[in-house]
Amino acid sequence: MGEPIGVAVVGLNVGKAHLWAYQQLPERFRVVAVCDIDEGRAGRAAERNPGSVALTELAQICARDDIEVVNLCTPPGLHLDHIAQVLEAGKHVVCEKPLVGSLAAVDEVERLEASSGRRVMPIFQYRWGRGLQRVKHLVEAGVAGSLNTSSVEVAWRRRAEYYSVPWRGTWAGELGGVLTSHAIHAIDMLTYVVGPAERVFARTTTRVNPIETEDCAAASLQMADGSLATLVATLGSPEEITRHRFNFTHLSAESGTAAYESSGEPWTVTPDSPEALAAIEDAMEHFAPGHEGYVGQFDRFADSLRSGDDPPVTVADARAALEMLTALYVSSREGVEVMLPLPPDHPAYRGWTPT
Repeated sequence: MGEPIGVAVVGLNVGKAHLWAYQQLPERFRVVAVCDIDEGRAGRAAERNPGSVALTELAQICARDDIEVVNLCTPPGLHLDHIAQVLEAGKHVVCEKPLVGSLAAVDEVERLEASSGRRVMPIFQYRWGRGLQRVKHLVEAGVAGSLNTSSVEVAWRRRAEYYSVPWRGTWAGELGGVLTSHAIHAIDMLTYVVGPAERVFARTTTRVNPIETEDCAAASLQMADGSLATLVATLGSPEEITRHRFNFTHLSAESGTAAYESSGEPWTVTPDSPEALAAIEDAMEHFAPGHEGYVGQFDRFADSLRSGDDPPVTVADARAALEMLTALYVSSREGVEVMLPLPPDHPAYRGWTPT
């Protein structure tokens, strides 16, 4: 397996979860440094990770020879500059969502990645939940049949204290609201199973907190395979849930409703016939799930770095999610159906945020 890969985690708010995940894989990763502009926060994180050093500047991370991977959990508005800085230093990048703030920027990341000889892995940790992986396995095995409809529901609660972090709830800092910062994982789970959308119509509004960005959204989607999908998202639900349902010709698959763990078990898979049940049971004999969540994504990333294969989530995957976001915002702002893919000469190619 080789020596553990040296990694640094930058941004220790969201980054706490990343740090914990690396700790679960000591044979694969070694946390060399933790970094945050809050010196006290960095120091406390280093104390929880014996052998790591606390730093306060990304440049300090980039200057170290014992770091192979830099994990960015910084505010979204800084991602593009930070990715460029890390790649220029000759290190691989792991970056939280949203990767960047426009299709133009994600295309720039692709160019930077290609010229650097290093890899950029966006975070979509919900892909690795065992329940979603089971559905993905059945689809890839040809057991599910064709898809008719899908539904996605993200009903979470965010109160005023959540927005006490200055960049949250702003277009400049967060790049969007419930769609960008909360439902993007659920959107990725949809397209991970179904594939891309072809037509999008959306409505968004701000009803829960006095913020710049949207905190409620509803969308109607026609997917490229011809199936239909709905998406509803809010940050004003007293009961927090996330739910996916897929209705195929040979089976239906529905997630549990745990708000932040819905891609894991339990999922309910219902066959349409005894023959479908037999096919499901046969396919499941070959199902070999790995770790879930961040641990699952990082474990697969370590495999890809050692083999030279593509990372488990690629810049192209992030681009697909950002293109969907762009279409949703354009549709809601202009009140029109938006066709995908969006061409480079589209007015929103350089950003979905209000000008």
